[in-house]
Amino acid sequence: MDSSQLLKGVLDLAVLAVLNERDGYGYDVLRRLREAGLEEVGDASVYGTLRRLFKAGALTSYVVASDEGPHRKYYGLNKVGRSMYATQAETWASFAATMASLLEEERG
Repeated sequence: MDSSQLLKGVLDLAVLAVLNERDGYGYDVLRRLREAGLEEVGDASVYGTLRRLFKAGALTSYVVASDEGPHRKYYGLNKVGRSMYATQAETWASFAATMASLLEEERG
Protein backbone atom coordinates (compact mmCIF):
# COMPACT_ATOMS: atom_id res chain seq x y z
CA MET A 1 0.00 0.00 0.00
CA ASP A 2 1.25 3.47 -0.89
CA SER A 3 1.60 5.29 2.42
CA SER A 4 1.93 8.67 0.68
CA GLN A 5 -1.74 8.42 -0.35
CA LEU A 6 -2.72 7.66 3.25
CA LEU A 7 -0.66 10.62 4.43
CA LYS A 8 -2.44 12.98 2.03
CA GLY A 9 -5.75 11.92 3.53
CA VAL A 10 -4.71 12.63 7.12
CA LEU A 11 -2.21 15.48 6.81
CA ASP A 12 -4.73 18.09 7.97
CA LEU A 13 -5.44 16.03 11.08
CA ALA A 14 -1.74 15.42 11.72
CA VAL A 15 -0.95 19.15 11.49
CA LEU A 16 -3.92 20.01 13.71
CA ALA A 17 -2.76 17.40 16.24
CA VAL A 18 0.76 18.88 16.36
CA LEU A 19 -0.63 22.40 16.80
CA ASN A 20 -3.07 21.16 19.42
CA GLU A 21 -0.03 20.32 21.57
CA ARG A 22 1.50 23.78 21.14
CA ASP A 23 1.87 26.54 18.55
CA GLY A 24 4.63 26.20 16.00
CA TYR A 25 6.22 27.70 12.90
CA GLY A 26 6.42 25.84 9.59
CA TYR A 27 9.71 24.02 10.01
CA ASP A 28 8.90 23.22 13.66
CA VAL A 29 5.61 21.59 12.61
CA LEU A 30 7.42 19.63 9.90
CA ARG A 31 10.11 18.46 12.36
CA ARG A 32 7.54 17.39 14.96
CA LEU A 33 5.57 15.40 12.34
CA ARG A 34 8.74 13.62 11.24
CA GLU A 35 9.76 12.91 14.83
CA ALA A 36 6.30 11.40 15.40
CA GLY A 37 6.97 8.90 12.61
CA LEU A 38 5.74 10.66 9.48
CA GLU A 39 9.22 10.77 7.92
CA GLU A 40 7.83 10.92 4.37
CA VAL A 41 5.95 14.17 4.83
CA GLY A 42 7.19 16.82 2.42
CA ASP A 43 8.08 20.40 3.24
CA ALA A 44 5.75 21.83 0.59
CA SER A 45 2.87 19.67 1.79
CA VAL A 46 3.14 20.94 5.36
CA TYR A 47 3.57 24.60 4.38
CA GLY A 48 0.63 24.29 1.96
CA THR A 49 -1.51 22.67 4.64
CA LEU A 50 -0.70 25.44 7.12
CA ARG A 51 -1.64 28.11 4.55
CA ARG A 52 -4.86 26.30 3.62
CA LEU A 53 -5.93 25.77 7.24
CA PHE A 54 -5.16 29.44 7.96
CA LYS A 55 -7.27 30.57 4.98
CA ALA A 56 -10.06 28.26 6.16
CA GLY A 57 -10.13 30.16 9.45
CA ALA A 58 -8.84 27.27 11.59
CA LEU A 59 -5.52 28.85 12.61
CA THR A 60 -4.25 32.08 14.05
CA SER A 61 -0.79 33.35 13.17
CA TYR A 62 1.71 35.71 14.72
CA VAL A 63 5.31 36.66 14.06
CA VAL A 64 8.13 36.11 16.56
CA ALA A 65 11.63 37.53 16.22
CA SER A 66 14.38 34.93 15.93
CA ASP A 67 18.00 35.21 17.03
CA GLU A 68 18.90 32.61 14.39
CA GLY A 69 17.67 34.40 11.27
CA PRO A 70 14.47 35.92 9.93
CA HIS A 71 11.32 36.31 12.00
CA ARG A 72 9.20 33.18 12.28
CA LYS A 73 5.49 32.97 11.56
CA TYR A 74 3.86 30.85 14.25
CA TYR A 75 0.52 29.12 13.87
CA GLY A 76 -1.91 28.06 16.56
CA LEU A 77 -5.39 26.60 16.75
CA ASN A 78 -8.31 28.94 17.30
CA LYS A 79 -11.88 27.94 18.21
CA VAL A 80 -12.63 26.78 14.65
CA GLY A 81 -9.37 24.82 14.53
CA ARG A 82 -10.01 23.11 17.86
CA SER A 83 -13.48 22.12 16.67
CA MET A 84 -12.08 20.87 13.35
CA TYR A 85 -9.42 18.89 15.23
CA ALA A 86 -11.99 17.29 17.56
CA THR A 87 -14.28 16.32 14.67
CA GLN A 88 -11.48 14.91 12.51
CA ALA A 89 -9.93 13.04 15.45
CA GLU A 90 -13.28 11.40 16.19
CA THR A 91 -13.74 10.46 12.53
CA TRP A 92 -10.21 9.01 12.39
CA ALA A 93 -10.70 7.00 15.61
CA SER A 94 -13.91 5.50 14.24
CA PHE A 95 -12.28 4.69 10.88
CA ALA A 96 -9.20 3.19 12.52
CA ALA A 97 -11.37 1.01 14.80
CA THR A 98 -13.35 -0.21 11.79
CA MET A 99 -10.16 -1.06 9.88
CA ALA A 100 -8.67 -2.81 12.92
CA SER A 101 -11.84 -4.88 13.23
CA LEU A 102 -11.77 -5.80 9.53
CA LEU A 103 -8.14 -6.79 9.69
CA GLU A 104 -8.71 -8.85 12.85
CA GLU A 105 -11.55 -10.71 11.13
CA GLU A 106 -9.19 -11.56 8.26
CA ARG A 107 -6.62 -13.00 10.70
CA GLY A 108 -9.21 -14.92 12.67
